[in-house]
This record gives sequence, structure tokens and C-alpha cells, in this order.
Amino acid sequence: MRFLPFNKPFIVGRELENIKKAVKDGHLSGDGPFSRQCQLWLETTLGTKKALLTHSCTAALEMAALLCNIKPGDEVIMPSYTFVSTANAFVLRGGVPVFVDIEPHTMNMDHTRIRGAITDRTRAIVPVHYAGHACAMDEIMDMARDYRLFVIEDAAQALLAQYKGKALGTIGHLGALSFHETKNIISGEGGALLVNDPDLIDRAEILREKGTNRNRFFRGEVDKYTWVDLGSSFLPSELTAAFLWSQFEQAQQITSHRHGLHCRYGERLMPLARDGHIVIHVRDKATDSSDNNGHLFYILTRSLDERNQLIHHLNACEIKSVFHYIPLHSSPAGKRFGRVSGSMDHTENLSGRVLRLPLFHEMTYSDVDHVCDAVMAFYQRRDGRPEKG
Repeated sequence: MRFLPFNKPFIVGRELENIKKAVKDGHLSGDGPFSRQCQLWLETTLGTKKALLTHSCTAALEMAALLCNIKPGDEVIMPSYTFVSTANAFVLRGGVPVFVDIEPHTMNMDHTRIRGAITDRTRAIVPVHYAGHACAMDEIMDMARDYRLFVIEDAAQALLAQYKGKALGTIGHLGALSFHETKNIISGEGGALLVNDPDLIDRAEILREKGTNRNRFFRGEVDKYTWVDLGSSFLPSELTAAFLWSQFEQAQQITSHRHGLHCRYGERLMPLARDGHIVIHVRDKATDSSDNNGHLFYILTRSLDERNQLIHHLNACEIKSVFHYIPLHSSPAGKRFGRVSGSMDHTENLSGRVLRLPLFHEMTYSDVDHVCDAVMAFYQRRDGRPEKG
């Protein structure tokens, strides 16, 4: 059996052809034909009011912080169990991340902890859809309306995942997507800001264009463009968009295959979960109205030591598995720039037990079976033979 990496970027096959066309057509900077195609695809496929390509999901989050007018001392509620960009985007504006605990069955922010974290300085809530699993968006949006707060969905891992029939990233006022090479649909680096509140669209275009009304000029709405607001250069190049467009053309097929691999993991590892050896996240169709996108499959071991032993065992089987985030509230910068609301028991406990298993487009069901056989062999040797599924 070949060495199985944790991730392998998937190349559809038309990327170089599209890039060659962009070069031949002579438009290499942002907002060319491929960029417009990608943005239209996002708008029509996801149902957002406006999609704006960015050079990263980090850039999309930074735009969101600007659009929400985050100022020094303003508080933004978010999970600690997330990537650093979720917090950095707001800290750059002087905002204070307020970290709340996660719920153990999804690894998402516990919505029941949010209301207790709200103060008169709170300006926004940032739900992070971990592994493409939806946060409790109805409850979050209700709280946001009650307190007049912005909701910015960090949907970096959630392209084409849904919550009650709505695409993740399109439910809050703003949403941020990632096309980093570790994601389902990729452009190497890249992202998008989804603007779901129509009142924010005009300013979003200005911020993205270095604070100018350049887009209005190109639409013939003004006779010249000038500097009118804060802003920066958030656009990706047309070469990045050309690469991304080829991926969008196959996005549904890619997502469907990954979802199948995800389901296969759940089926094969369910006996270990039933016996209490591991915990896995499997959708209960009777109670869960969300639909994930097969972004990643993770298990929870019973301890940090057990996780480390399992990583070592899988490495010996030529299978690469990896843990995930170090909680932000425990990091040096997190302690400096943010604060904690309530206990962080689940975050601290579960972050030391998460293990992500290989999942990428070129994997086969046989590859998944190989990983599952290796995981089951580890527990068979350690704890005795698990029940067969």
C-alpha cells in the first residue's frame, strides 16, 4: 500500500488552460472575466446578494471587520477553537476577541454561551463552521437581532455545506470562504467575501478597491474615481481566478465524492464509536437539519497520550494523520489581545483529543478502508477486539 498523505491538492485539469487564456487575453490584474465568472457562480450557487473574490479568507475577514466598523475596545464573540485569522482580523482594528467554549458533539461555538458573553461593547458574533458542520444559526441570528449585532460567518471550511437548506456563509450579514489548497475547492491561496446584507454591498466594493469608488466609475455612475473611504488591495489576480474557475466547474462532483468518503469513514468506524473507543461526528438525519460538505473527518480519542500513540501507529502504517488548532485563548497573543467568557472546559479537553484522518479528492473507498483498518488494529491491540460492524 502506498504512503497516504493527509491532504493532496486536487487538480481538475483545465487550470493551466484557463491561466494560459488569461495571459493571452492580457488581463492579469484583478476583476477580469474569470473573476466575474467566479463571483457570479458564487452568487447563483449559494444565493448570496454579492460575492467578492479576495486573495485569502483572511482578507475576507479583514474586510468584514472594516464593514462592521470595529473600533478599539469593541468586542467580538467567537470560539477559541479556530484558526488565528478569525481573531486577527478584528484585533487589527483594535477589537477584542471574546472567546467562548465549544459544544462537544460538533466542535462549534456553543450558542448557549453567547448571550452570557454579550456586553455593551459587543459588536459582532463570529460563528465558525468547523469541518463544514453548521453552527446553530437560527439561535445565533435571533440573538444578533435582539442585541443589534453583526454576524460574520467564518465558512472557510464550509463551501457548499448547508443549514436548513441555506448555504453556510449566506445566513449572517457577511460570510468568508477559503480556497486555500487544503480546502475542497482550491486556487492555492484565495477566498471570497459573501455580502448578504444589501446595505453593505456598496461599501464592500469600495473597501476592496483601496477605498476608491473605482467600480462605480467602471459602471458609468461617476465620471471619475477617487479615494472616498478606508480600504486596501484585497483582490486576487486574474490568474488565481482562472485557476479557481476550473475548480468551480467541478465543484459539485468534488463535494459529492468527498461527502461519500466522509460517510464511508463514519460507517467503518462506527463500531469503535459504539464501544466507546473513539467519538465521531455522524449526522443524525432525524434531528440534524444541516448537511456537511465532506471537508474533513476527525475522531476524538480518549486522551492526548492515546492520540499521540495513534498518530505514531498510523505513521508506521504509512498514513499521515494530524491534530488541529491550539486554542487561541491559551496562546500568547490570545492572552494579550482577547479575553475568555466562562469556562473553556470542552475547548481545552477536546483540542487535545482531536485527530484528523486523511481525506482528499483522489482518495478511494479502499483508501478509507485502509485507514480504518489501521485505526481498528490499534484499538484491537490496545483494548481488545472491538465489535464488528
